[in-house]
Amino acid sequence: MTSTAARPGRVAKLPPRERILDAAEELFQSEGIRRVGVQAIADKAETTKMAIYRHFETKDALVAEWLRILAAEYRAAFDRVEAEHPGRPREQILGLARFIADGLPALSYRGCPFVNSLAELPDRSHPARRVIEEHKAHQTRRLVGMCTEAGLPDPEQVAAQITFLLEGAQVSTQNGSIDRAGERLMHIVEAIVGREPHATPPAWLPGAGGEGVPA
Repeated sequence: MTSTAARPGRVAKLPPRERILDAAEELFQSEGIRRVGVQAIADKAETTKMAIYRHFETKDALVAEWLRILAAEYRAAFDRVEAEHPGRPREQILGLARFIADGLPALSYRGCPFVNSLAELPDRSHPARRVIEEHKAHQTRRLVGMCTEAGLPDPEQVAAQITFLLEGAQVSTQNGSIDRAGERLMHIVEAIVGREPHATPPAWLPGAGGEGVPA
């Protein structure tokens, strides 16, 4: 989604559906899904509730579409690092880590929308939860593929370790428990992708028999 800078002028130029999604994103991010009603979205989008329901059958459908757009941005990040580093899977993995690290400052005050949404939507049958689950599964498949191409030992395990680090960095940034999260994230992922094929994972990595990630 586009930046909220100069919002009034920008929103006025958007088609109705995009204007609704833009308003929903801003409100869901700043106030949470549960606290935001359809009327508030209509007011922010400078439209009516009836217009919203013409584009989205329910509020749940609107939430799911918002998260689907966010998931597409992550897929685009995978596409981008693959295009920037063709045939160099280790650089692709580092590119993904950099994408997350560069986005951490925004998370310090808004939080991860996927994590926030899961906390607000406990019903596993909710369409938005299905979007998140499909997004995470897709992310895992592509990361495992990169780890396999990079010749890293036990690609599925390494992909799980990297995912643990990427998501942990986001949560730690959101709650302020660790400083320099982006710098620490890059340092650890660089150590992982620098591992020689068939090398034993460091004991401190999750799932490798250690006690956790070092500071």
